[in-house]
Amino acid sequence: EVQLVESGGGLVQAGKSLRLSCAASGFTSDTYTIAWFRHALGKKREGLAVISNSDGRTMYAKSVEGRFTISKDNTNNTVYLEMDGLKPEDTAVYLCAAEETGWGELEVFEYDYWGQGTQVTVSS
Repeated sequence: EVQLVESGGGLVQAGKSLRLSCAASGFTSDTYTIAWFRHALGKKREGLAVISNSDGRTMYAKSVEGRFTISKDNTNNTVYLEMDGLKPEDTAVYLCAAEETGWGELEVFEYDYWGQGTQVTVSS
């Protein structure tokens, strides 16, 4: 059973950086992708970045491209989201998600597995 556990959220001042972690386990093959989403109060869930486990290919939403960086560490099966230049509008619950077809983009329906989320609050 695939399990995803996020960590690293917290309260941070605008302009600062934060790194989120997603510890992944339970995959039956190396062909999967992991994505980061966020869900702000009153808004729909938004896809931010995705990385392929097999070849490291990445893709970003335009809203975060250039500020957020997704990466992976295969030694500990962890995917990271480095967030720089944080803004109050980045406040949300951040979740990682996984799919096992080999490549998923940034749509919620593509992902079968979800973590519980970690809260990020950016103060002005």
